[in-house]
Amino acid sequence: MNAVKDLLKSGKTIIGTAGSPHPEVTAVLADAGYDFLLFDTQHSPHYMKDLAPGIQATNGKKAAPFARVDSISSEQILFALDAGARGIIVPMVNTRAEAEYIVESCRYYPAGKRSNGGVRGEWGQGDDYQEYMDTVNRDLVIIPMIETNEAIGNIDDILSVDGIDVALIGPSDYSIELGVTLDYTSAEYEAGLDRLAEAAKRNNVVPGMYFIPPGMDPNWFVAKGFKMFTIPWATAATEGIQNTLNGINRD
Repeated sequence: MNAVKDLLKSGKTIIGTAGSPHPEVTAVLADAGYDFLLFDTQHSPHYMKDLAPGIQATNGKKAAPFARVDSISSEQILFALDAGARGIIVPMVNTRAEAEYIVESCRYYPAGKRSNGGVRGEWGQGDDYQEYMDTVNRDLVIIPMIETNEAIGNIDDILSVDGIDVALIGPSDYSIELGVTLDYTSAEYEAGLDRLAEAAKRNNVVPGMYFIPPGMDPNWFVAKGFKMFTIPWATAATEGIQNTLNGINRD
C-alpha cells in the first residue's frame, strides 16, 4: 500500500523533493517522477494543518507525501497523519525513549497509541476497519532525524526500536555537532557519515540524508549506502523549461 516502503525494503534509492502548500504545484510535482514529496513545518512558516491541502493533492499520484513535524510531539504527528502523510520525519531524536514515543504516536492500538480519526490518506479499502489500521501500522514510514552527538552516542538504542525505517541525517546540524560547520567534504564529516551508515546496517535500517549538500554528487552518497534523500526541484524545472523553449524556432 506504500510503494516507498516497498522500495526501501528492496534496497532501491528513493528520491524526494520539497512539497508545496499550493495544491496546484504539488499535483505537478507528485507526478514528475519523485518517490516522495516532503512537507516541512520545522524550518518553515507553515503549520502542519496549513499543509493539508498540499498533502491531499498527492492522492492518486506517484509520489507519497512525507511530513517533517516541528518537534517530538504526538499532537503534531497526529495532525500530519490525519492530513494523509505516509511518512513521518521527526527532528532531533536523541534517545531510545524518544524513538519509542514516535513509533507509539504513529501506530494504532495495539501497536501504538495513535488516536483514531477515521480513514485518512490512500491506504486502500480493506474489508473491515481493523484491516485499515493494520495496513497503516505496517506500511507507514517512520523516520527519526540523527543530528547530534547525543544521538550518535545512542545510535544503536535508537535504531533498534521496532518500527524505525530510516535513520535520516540532518546535514547542517550534524556538521555543527562534529565541529566542521557546513564543511561537508571534510574527513571528519565523511567519517561521521560512515559511522551512521554502519549503525544503520547493523540494525536493518536505511541511512538517508535530509538533503544533498549543494555542489555534491548524489551518487557519492548512494555509494556510501545512503538510499533516501531530497533534491531541489526549482533548478531542474527551470532547466526543463529552458530546454523546451530553446527547442522552438522563435525567429
